[in-house]
Amino acid sequence: MDDVPEDAAPVLPTTADGELIPTVVCDGVDIVYRVNGTGAGRGTATAALNRILRREKAEKAAGVRKVHAVKKVSFVAYKGEAIGLIGTNGSGKSTLLKAVAGLLPVENGKIYTHGQPSLLGVNAALMGDLTGERNVFLGGLAMGMSREEVKARYQDIVDFSGINEKGDFITLPMRTYSSGMGARLRFSIAAAKDHDVLLIDEALATGDRSFQRRSEERIRELRKSAGTVFLVSHNNKSIRDTCDRVLWLERGELRMDGPTEQVLEAYEAFTGGADKPKAKAKPKPKA
Repeated sequence: MDDVPEDAAPVLPTTADGELIPTVVCDGVDIVYRVNGTGAGRGTATAALNRILRREKAEKAAGVRKVHAVKKVSFVAYKGEAIGLIGTNGSGKSTLLKAVAGLLPVENGKIYTHGQPSLLGVNAALMGDLTGERNVFLGGLAMGMSREEVKARYQDIVDFSGINEKGDFITLPMRTYSSGMGARLRFSIAAAKDHDVLLIDEALATGDRSFQRRSEERIRELRKSAGTVFLVSHNNKSIRDTCDRVLWLERGELRMDGPTEQVLEAYEAFTGGADKPKAKAKPKPKA
């Protein structure tokens, strides 16, 4: 049998009829935030009730501002895919992931998912006053793992996170962790389980390169177990290393959906260049 190149696109699982298996379907999705203005009486209980009963009229009277964060976005994600989600700041990437996870309602359109999507972000909540060890168990139980499963995978989670590389930090309260340490532990907990749909929001940005390599390898393993992974990142190299498809959102609209290199080239042309290390300024000659 011929060897398959490492960078070859993965063969996606199919049904008995050879059809790809959809895991997430977004159909004309609009997501709108409402920001309260300074309308008179908006802080009273009566005003709140009126806003519920006569929403549109109350919004105008109270000066409610609508922010259209995602506009008519449609796509289908399939089992076994790793999909990058890119765009400039404020383009709606995190908002779309929260809606797919069921944490935000949609204004118009529909989102259909197979199984339970799991959202992992740098702000994913763990208990700051509890030790890292206790949070590993709580996080595992919250994802539906049994206590025995968490106990069996506990040491792998700790080792993967690298929390104890410079001391016994796993026994300290999480409020004593740096933001990077907390993010690494969150990813390690989430990655300990195979997910139908795993949504990752900038969770790889805070780790060092060694941790990023471990994380990218784990994402590839999750794909092999026939899950679907979405990765939001401003690091184009991470997208290139882990994803074979990219969705590009800009000002809430889906600007492009296609193969990773094709979309990233267009995005880098739009933003003014690829991720490159900044050249060091040359010292000025002395007068």
